[in-house]
Amino acid sequence: MKLQVLMFYQDDPKKCTAAKMIKFGLAQNIKKIGIKGLVLDPFSKNTLMPKDRSLINSIVGIDCSWNLADQAFSKKFNGIKRKLPPLLAGNPVNYAKLNKLTTAEALAASLFILGHNEQGLELLDKFKWGHTFYELNQNLLGEYSKLEKEEQVELILKDYGLL
Repeated sequence: MKLQVLMFYQDDPKKCTAAKMIKFGLAQNIKKIGIKGLVLDPFSKNTLMPKDRSLINSIVGIDCSWNLADQAFSKKFNGIKRKLPPLLAGNPVNYAKLNKLTTAEALAASLFILGHNEQGLELLDKFKWGHTFYELNQNLLGEYSKLEKEEQVELILKDYGLL
């Protein structure tokens, strides 16, 4: 799956996971999003589902600071917008916080949900804490990769005591 990043350059460049993915050739830095690009948008009404795989040709992470996310996501983007189902951050800055993922974590989670597990693990391998994200969410990601309806997310969260 093609991974792309739209950079806002708002974070510390040393901690920027998107910059690291670009540096290692795991993602492409883009200026425009295509209509078949899956845009990871935490404010979207729709949750990413495995069936979305047939609609897209790339996954796009919007790389911005969480403190400025409202501003970044208020812009009009092309593409198919989806939010991730709830996941725990594995990165040291937001460790174990629900939904405070880095761009790398969000892209990896999308890969797992869409059935690209090997690529998701390969991406996480580039980060010291990547395995932590996977370990915290492995069961949830497995459940999310079988979703058929959005209503099932709530049931999964209840099962895991996250609701």
